[in-house]
Parts: sequence; C-alpha cells; structure tokens
Amino acid sequence: MTTNRTELATLAGGCFWCLEAVFQDLKGVQRVVSGYTGGTVPDPSYEAVCSGRTGHAEAVQVTFDPDELAYRDLLAVFFGIHDPTTPNRQGPDVGTQYRSAIFFHSPEQERVARELIAELERQGIWDAPLVTEGSPLQVFYPAEAYHQDYFRRNPGQGYCRAVIAPKVAEFRKEHLARLKAT
Repeated sequence: MTTNRTELATLAGGCFWCLEAVFQDLKGVQRVVSGYTGGTVPDPSYEAVCSGRTGHAEAVQVTFDPDELAYRDLLAVFFGIHDPTTPNRQGPDVGTQYRSAIFFHSPEQERVARELIAELERQGIWDAPLVTEGSPLQVFYPAEAYHQDYFRRNPGQGYCRAVIAPKVAEFRKEHLARLKAT
C-alpha cells in the first residue's frame, strides 16, 4: 500500500547540474531542485556562490517517495556519483561550493547517513578517507531558473557533453534497475 508520503534530501557533491541530471532518472524521485545551502549570505546568487565567499555549497534538494526509494539507497547513489574523498573539489570544479555534504532534515536522516559513511569507510572502497560533511539543514535557496533542469534543456552545451553526459551514462549503465520507466 502506497502512502503518498514524500521526504526531502539535500545533498552537495560538486556541480548541482550533475547531481540533478542523475537524480531525475532515479525511480522514486519526484522532483529535483538545484540550489545553494550551508552558507551565511541570505538568498545568494550563482555568481556570489561561485566566488567562494558566501560559504554555500551547490546542492540539490530531492523530493522522493520513501516507500519506493529508501533514504539509504538514495545516499548510496549519491556516494556513487561523486568523489566523497576530495575536499572542496569535484573533477575540474574547485572551491568550497563544490564540497561533499549531506544536510539532514531529521535525526533519522542523520543516523542513516552516519551509519552509511561508517560502513563505506570500513569497506575501504576509496583509497582516501571520506570527507563528506554532515549537518542539519538550515535553509535551502533554489538556484536561478536557468539552472533548473539544466542538462535536459542544454544537452549540447560543452560542460554537459564533456562532464554531465558521461556521468549520466555511467549511472544509467550501472543502475538500470533503479531507473524510471521512460
């Protein structure tokens, strides 16, 4: 029996365009919004966040159905689509705005995230320790409209072709059973 219940997850792992493009394809995800969180400046602009002076991370806020997609499984995908071992960097993107972080919406989310991080560390999947930060969500600011649904609207753009498309293709190949029906 479906309860039509939804939860939110707020995650930062580099460029929000990359995270958004992958999570949009994931079964159980109803909505993905790109934005900014974890900083000190109210309602920051993209330019301000990119300067590295606001303290915000580029992040996505994912609305999902926990009866279809468990929070732990959502986090497992998150850890598989970015490098959680590089502080303030994802590929060519460098700065605090590209840090790996989980922003908790509840004590239960915090518990699940910390347990998964400890389990991943024990498994030794990466050659370096995980640097993913964890903190309660304070406020999430949606990014400007032109950032929303970016990859779908701009597949021919250089960054989309060179960085996002290969990441999405790899995710689809590895997680075929988790994809939404097209």
